[in-house]
Amino acid sequence: MESDALVIVPTYNERENIRALTARVLALRRPVDLLVVDDNSPDGTGQIADDLARDHPSVHVLHRAQKAGLGRAYCAGFEWAIQRGYEFVIEMDGDLSHDPDDLPRFIEAAAAADLVLGSRYANGIRVINWPLSRLMLSLGAARYVRIVTGMPFTDPTGGFKCFRRAALAGLDLGAVWSNGYSFQIELTHKIWRQGLRVAEIPITFTDRFQGTSKMSRQIVREALWMVWRLWFQNGLRRRPRHRAATPLPPA
Repeated sequence: MESDALVIVPTYNERENIRALTARVLALRRPVDLLVVDDNSPDGTGQIADDLARDHPSVHVLHRAQKAGLGRAYCAGFEWAIQRGYEFVIEMDGDLSHDPDDLPRFIEAAAAADLVLGSRYANGIRVINWPLSRLMLSLGAARYVRIVTGMPFTDPTGGFKCFRRAALAGLDLGAVWSNGYSFQIELTHKIWRQGLRVAEIPITFTDRFQGTSKMSRQIVREALWMVWRLWFQNGLRRRPRHRAATPLPPA
């Protein structure tokens, strides 16, 4: 292990982006390791990741037999990270919609939080290259999640976030039900309802220029009813079950 921080990037057909993403992560002054979780991409993304890992000791690859969804990919990466003792575990998209230059800010914020969310909507809207319909869908989803679950976060559906190891290790990853973008809501809710500390930092989101989006109607439907499932799991509460946790020791 070269660093105490690991960035997990799930990939499926991201050959146009994986080299550039890796180069930007490796160029950071704050060292981080990178784990590519590839779902047997038919475009050869996994092989490119293997080549990068061979050339760079801080790059690692986890191959999965088939495309099985975002949630399962992240859970596999989380287990890999926990087993190897990483203190900071970061989710990031593989299409460069998330800015790798923000990674040090996430790690800094996580020194005082169990989970740090990157928010596109904190203190204004910072989304580039989205059509108005997609932006309105995202804003509406954030409001819907807040109303149903009570979570006070401006961007509960975002996929750029940093977990402290103890927070992840305290979750039953095998009991995580959702697998599409509602996975982001479910993980945040599981941590928030325990009374752990969740912080938000502003980010700028730039929609992909290469490849195709993984959004689908099935993913939207899953998210619509997942929030009600989470509300019931929390005993019909719209607040955490416990008070906020005591401060974490310095990393």
